Amino acid sequence: GGPRPRPGQEVLVKVLGALEDGGLVERDPRLTFVPGHGDVVQQALELGVPTMQPGEVSFFLAGSRYAYGQPGSRRCARREPDVPPEAPLLFEVTLLEVRDGPDPQQLPPAARLRLGSQRRERGNFHFARGDFAAALRSYRLALHALDGPAAGEAGREGGPGRRGRRAEAAARPAASPGPEEQEELQEQRVKCLNNCAAAELKLGRAEEALAACEAALQISPDNGRALLRRGQVGPAPAPPAPRPPARRGRHLRVLVPQLLAEKGRDAEAALVLRRALQLDPASKVIHAELSRLAKRQSPPSSA
Repeated sequence: GGPRPRPGQEVLVKVLGALEDGGLVERDPRLTFVPGHGDVVQQALELGVPTMQPGEVSFFLAGSRYAYGQPGSRRCARREPDVPPEAPLLFEVTLLEVRDGPDPQQLPPAARLRLGSQRRERGNFHFARGDFAAALRSYRLALHALDGPAAGEAGREGGPGRRGRRAEAAARPAASPGPEEQEELQEQRVKCLNNCAAAELKLGRAEEALAACEAALQISPDNGRALLRRGQVGPAPAPPAPRPPARRGRHLRVLVPQLLAEKGRDAEAALVLRRALQLDPASKVIHAELSRLAKRQSPPSSA
């Protein structure tokens, strides 16, 4: 017995999952996650576990949308055999423990970096599966973990009980990051903001995407990917699943010019693209975008 999990609390569960033919495809004796944070793929667990009490055993018959969805699941160490696409699953879940999760902003810098990276990778997983809303939620939670107590509000998400945790944390000053940790925190923030922009674009929210790009450029003014996207012309292309960039900033060099051009801010887009070209003179993409922008600005020739 005991109270059900409250929003923001961490749960420890034992999970078994089976296909309709009885084949066992999921086995985890000690799965830890925070419901609502996108930490697990199966929405059945996200939605079902908060209705349980500690010690309770429940069975959830989950349609494919609430299990592994249309892509299914590839074989891995704890899943044999593969989960076929659009397969419903039967979950047996035992709620072992409910506990308050730590405030990420009060963790040591190394732990914040680790948690931020985990949540960003979870966002990339959701993005690759086409669940852009879940990806965006994970990216914002990653930003919240990376933010320090005195950091700005970009990317933070509020939640029930947060004020109480803040009040408690006020008596426990968080460890300050060293120079290398601070640089890595900033790098990770830029990556998360970049991913937020890509997810916002997929959701059709150009204003929010541009705001994420601008926030990234405030941290890293020469961030290449932001600069290019800020000035690109035409509708947003379908970006691939977010992944760590080969060199810092390429993604934002693409996104910000693109969004400015979409809003009719061609002159500003051109300036951003020229700045991006200074950073990467050999980029064929930047040259192509500048050419497209010039053609769009050229007056039509008279017959």
